[in-house]
Amino acid sequence: MKRLHIIIIVGVVIAVIIGLSIGLGMRGFTPSGSIGVIEIENMILSSKIIVKDLKNFADDPAISAVIMRINSPGGVAAATQEIYREVKKLQEKKKVIVSMGVVAASGGYYVALPADVIVANPSTITGSIGVIMQFPVIEELLKKIGIDFTVIKSKDYKDIGSPYRRMGDKEEELLQDVVLDVYDQFFNATVEHRNLPKDSVLKFADGRILTGRQAKEIGLIDTLGSFEDAVEIAGDLVGIEKPRLIYPPKRFSFVDMFIKPMETLMMPKLQFLWRP
Repeated sequence: MKRLHIIIIVGVVIAVIIGLSIGLGMRGFTPSGSIGVIEIENMILSSKIIVKDLKNFADDPAISAVIMRINSPGGVAAATQEIYREVKKLQEKKKVIVSMGVVAASGGYYVALPADVIVANPSTITGSIGVIMQFPVIEELLKKIGIDFTVIKSKDYKDIGSPYRRMGDKEEELLQDVVLDVYDQFFNATVEHRNLPKDSVLKFADGRILTGRQAKEIGLIDTLGSFEDAVEIAGDLVGIEKPRLIYPPKRFSFVDMFIKPMETLMMPKLQFLWRP
């Protein structure tokens, strides 16, 4: 009887192992003629995961096109530019379609620029072409509670942006130059990818937000539509009648646990809402 129990237990263990192996194998298999979907959600704080997913889809011969679903108000400039550059590389190999959700503004718009087709809902918040740098100043608070700092620095601007004192005029000029340099990079990328005259782009590249419909009128996006419309467009571009969508594996992030609830409150959005 003990031997029978052992045989049954061993059999169950082997079956579980085989089942897991088959399941993992199937999960890693991408059917030919598939369309990849990469979701860019919330603030762009890091590029590592998104860049990796873009590269994987670029190198996968079974992926015929990639849809980028963007729901982001933007984020850190350098991380945004790393994603932008990777989208440019991907677009050289495969068709890239962007589907904008609730908001795809500032950096969320920047990463969409290299796409073959940009699709937005009429009420999507987009645009916001601009760069911002902010510094808190707690000098007056520290004085009230009797705290002061002695700063030893190698040169005049080593502590530029310190929250412990107000910024001087020359420091503000230096940082303004930094902001304008990064702004020029964003501006020129918009002119290049949207094939618009510089004078035309200057009229709305002042940080203002736009609805999807307004963006369509001035050429910032290509067409109005939903995610399903973007899927249909992607299928038409690569000749797939019923596209099979492939998503990268979900990755848990401790940062998202703290960022997402705050963004839900802070992210600007238009609402169709009835309140009795």
